Amino acid sequence: MLRVILAEDSVLLRAGLTELLALGGHRVLAAVGDAPALLRAVEAERPDVVVTDVRMPPGLRDEGLRAALALRCADPALPVLVLSQYVATAYATQLFGGGSAAGLGYLLKDRVGEVEEFLDALRRVHEGQTVIDPEVVRVLLAPRPADDPLDRLTPREREVLALMAEGLNNQALAARLFVTEASVVKHAGSIFTKLDLDPTEGNRRVLAVLAHLRRAGARAAAD
Repeated sequence: MLRVILAEDSVLLRAGLTELLALGGHRVLAAVGDAPALLRAVEAERPDVVVTDVRMPPGLRDEGLRAALALRCADPALPVLVLSQYVATAYATQLFGGGSAAGLGYLLKDRVGEVEEFLDALRRVHEGQTVIDPEVVRVLLAPRPADDPLDRLTPREREVLALMAEGLNNQALAARLFVTEASVVKHAGSIFTKLDLDPTEGNRRVLAVLAHLRRAGARAAAD
């Protein structure tokens, strides 16, 4: 059982998420409707994980995201799962670009309808994994200009990178692709090399995704 604080301004969705989490065996310590209340609830309750919408009162812009960033700044180990109505690469860039991405997740709200998938994402974020919505990954891995490092990747490497971005470890990747773990390690090494990632960096899996997030940041308004 996870002790969860939920922040969502829609009363109906907040109630639905609260019930869904309870049915999944988790305890919702507080379900709030704005960013200031989220910050207060986390300080008071010290939850196992936070689930928050991006857009929340008082400004209905990115208050939920900024609250999530503030919480992670105060406690980098706090697991946070951010929900967004649509793919917004600027939000993803802000979320994952400020430090360690361990224990962070970014899901589209449509994914909540896939109950098992949503609960699995919550569990993985709590375990310290990085979870990025497959649709976000799809947008980021779409064809890009000729000088983009992604063009260096083979189709198989793109597939491996997409699954890495979803948070799968080598064992899960091997099972999904019906290959050996050694083959996954080989593909991953090739991806890191082609994306010019420093071999001394210990979190290159996340950086491989962040590279695309940063390049896509300028297109956020179109998203």
